[in-house]
Amino acid sequence: MKHSLSAALALAMASTLPLAARADESWSQPQEPAHIYGNTYYVGTVGLSSVLIHTDAGAILLDGTLDKNAPLIEANIRKLGFKVEDVKLILNSHAHGDHAGGIAALQRDSGAAVVASPSGAKGLRLGHAVDDDPQAGYVKDWTWPPVAQVREVHDGEIVRVGDIAVTAHFTPGHTPGSTTWTWRSCEHDKCLDVVYADSLNAISAPGFHFLADATHPDLTPGVRKSIRTVADLPCDILVSVHPELAGVDKKLQQLAAKPSVNPFIDPHACRAYAERFDKILDARIAEEKAGK
Repeated sequence: MKHSLSAALALAMASTLPLAARADESWSQPQEPAHIYGNTYYVGTVGLSSVLIHTDAGAILLDGTLDKNAPLIEANIRKLGFKVEDVKLILNSHAHGDHAGGIAALQRDSGAAVVASPSGAKGLRLGHAVDDDPQAGYVKDWTWPPVAQVREVHDGEIVRVGDIAVTAHFTPGHTPGSTTWTWRSCEHDKCLDVVYADSLNAISAPGFHFLADATHPDLTPGVRKSIRTVADLPCDILVSVHPELAGVDKKLQQLAAKPSVNPFIDPHACRAYAERFDKILDARIAEEKAGK
């Protein structure tokens, strides 16, 4: 059992370590944009997700990936036949350089408003991880261009562009400001629930504990709540911020090979995603209790 728990933790950490530690070339590897469903499109790279929602009054962009990836995202938007200037809102999952790094450039080029949770907004303005981020010990020096103007939202708040409403669901744990976003996307007469899920990985810099210590109370109930939140969401289509965490990378390949069959439609995807990270949290807590 101990071996399997350690393996689960290693798998989770390998997927989400910051660029300086992971040096994953896929994070900046170009990915052809893809029509996921209805008005929802993938415009990110091979290793980092970014999603565009087109509406009757402009577009909504979720995440900016790395600073140097902003031109790749903009190129993908144009390949789809849209204009970068069409983007009216940029929504952020969490304030780490692999998801927030390109937002300042994308905001500058589009003129869009940027939206995030209060903690996420603080990180965006600072241009680095906030102090109470579990990973602050090794990502705080990993900076990105600060975002000067960020609109803060509360848990459950709905933001709108045209006929599309996107709901913020706070899912803290991976970072204090982690946010999962949901909306309805329609194709012909069929509307489906789309979830852009933030990471639920309970990973940290060395020395940080999710269990109670001298600096904070037990954080695990909050992480469990975040996992349950994602598990219980209406969910027909799931896109995770790191594609490999929910098989988005494979689904993009399948979609390109056989467009007539949409692999993204999976009403069990969110629950499976949550169950995976529930087990990883169990593994993390077991490691902490064992003093590792």
